Amino acid sequence: MPNILVIGFDPHTIPGFDPAPVAAAIEQGSKAFAELGLAEDLFLIDFAELGGAAEAKLVERLQQRQYDAVVVGGGIRKPTELLEFFQTVVNLVHWHQPQAAIAFNSGPTDSADWVLKALEQKRA
Repeated sequence: MPNILVIGFDPHTIPGFDPAPVAAAIEQGSKAFAELGLAEDLFLIDFAELGGAAEAKLVERLQQRQYDAVVVGGGIRKPTELLEFFQTVVNLVHWHQPQAAIAFNSGPTDSADWVLKALEQKRA
């Protein structure tokens, strides 16, 4: 069973944001991983810990086990003001999980689809 790390923001920690739709989508995405026989390890970052604390926790998670693929969620990737943090996340994944495929999603509900594509590319 492939091990997949999914990195995103905890929607409950984003100021001025309604977390309910994203939390429901994350749950739906987790079900999709299970249905496909993929072991999902969900790592949600507290938005208030952006920077050093979040990065240290991510490194700790990346060092805990071997992953076949790592998904960097759209909440980290899309906002221009988070570009530096996004770059840091991608580099940390690359440095600590160099053998893992890296996948990106358009939202929590299609993460599993993108992981399958990334794993297929890795095998090719």
